[in-house]
Amino acid sequence: MTRLPNLLYVHSHDTGRHVQPYGYPVETPRIQRLAEEGMLFRQAFAAASSCSPSRASLLTGTAPHTNGMLGLAHRGWSLTEPGWHIVHTLRAAGYATALIGEQHVSRRPEEIGYDRVLEVSTTSSAGVAEAAVAALRTIERPFFLSVGFYETHREFISHAAGDAADVRPPAGVQDTAETRADFVGFRASARSLDTGIGTVLDALAAERLAASTLVICTTDHGIPFPGWKSNLTDRGLGVLLVLRGPGFPAGAVSDALVSQIDVFPTICARLEIAPPARLQGESLLPLASGAAEIHDAVFAEGTYHAAYEPQRAVRTRGWRYIRRFGGRLLPVAANTDDSPSKDAWIRAGWLDRPVDQEQLYDLRLDPGELVNRIDDPLCADVLSDLRRRLDCWMRDTDDPLLDGDVALPPGAEYNLPDQLSASEPTHHAGRVTR
Repeated sequence: MTRLPNLLYVHSHDTGRHVQPYGYPVETPRIQRLAEEGMLFRQAFAAASSCSPSRASLLTGTAPHTNGMLGLAHRGWSLTEPGWHIVHTLRAAGYATALIGEQHVSRRPEEIGYDRVLEVSTTSSAGVAEAAVAALRTIERPFFLSVGFYETHREFISHAAGDAADVRPPAGVQDTAETRADFVGFRASARSLDTGIGTVLDALAAERLAASTLVICTTDHGIPFPGWKSNLTDRGLGVLLVLRGPGFPAGAVSDALVSQIDVFPTICARLEIAPPARLQGESLLPLASGAAEIHDAVFAEGTYHAAYEPQRAVRTRGWRYIRRFGGRLLPVAANTDDSPSKDAWIRAGWLDRPVDQEQLYDLRLDPGELVNRIDDPLCADVLSDLRRRLDCWMRDTDDPLLDGDVALPPGAEYNLPDQLSASEPTHHAGRVTR
């Protein structure tokens, strides 16, 4: 076996691909530099467009409905098998493990299995980065260090008046003074995230660990704007993914379809250890060696966020198919984060607009996924194929949604689908709570 590399897993909240390397007008020079020094995956997707299900999928190498994380950890969802978390595989391989900052796969981070869970002085990027710098000075080698930033989750950090003059809101959000200011807040939060990541990378270099450390930089799902987060189009599922270090060439760019479920098997392949048989992804190493593709399709899902909104999706190179379950025909507003941009959608009548129960998008001619081709006879063969693929995936992975509505675990909290906000009173074990 070759020398085991250190593993630095750096991750953010709600950033999507809205960073500089992907061409968005969001200044993130340190993430840009990281991409130039590593391998950038331009077509990387989360397995879910919700925080805990997405993170659990990356860290277990399995779909949310397989690992049990069909909703948010802080609302009562958890891994069915805690031992599936990658930290246990890495500890068995001889790694020292530590957790800093956001993790969102357990209400009690000390129960995940890390050797150390480090306190942070504040949830700001500066506080998380400070704790990471201290850890890099003392942690044993080889290490797996998870550094979770809270940015770019709402509420965004404050910004100076007037900054909104030269910005444009995300696609699908009306261009007004309020929504421009909303996006300025996101950009400021992204700059804070970038500074924190830069501080950690500088410390890695100062400790002379950069060459021997595989850095995995990603986020959980799309940005916290209406039509993005909690959405199974590219807007909700597209994520930044950069791998820098042993096994990944500097300056490389891949357009292959990849899923965050592929990260766990990639680490196993790089460490030359046998991957657990339960893993559902593929190693990314062939792409680093010049392969064009490792998947002909990737899959994603949503079940619970604040409220119940069951849906599943399959994406190929040219098409996306989304199927909604449960029979609700209207939007679930509580699953969209509160914001001036959400308020603009509500004022425009969003809540009265029916949601198509099946959606088919031609990504070659409609990359914005705006025109549903579900009833187009010219697309009948594609639709039949994608329906079949999605059904096979759900059956092969024992998706509980095939048997009907997915029940909440004992003690879990939830909002009703008709509630406007996740901040409204939640329901819990038959009683209303806050």
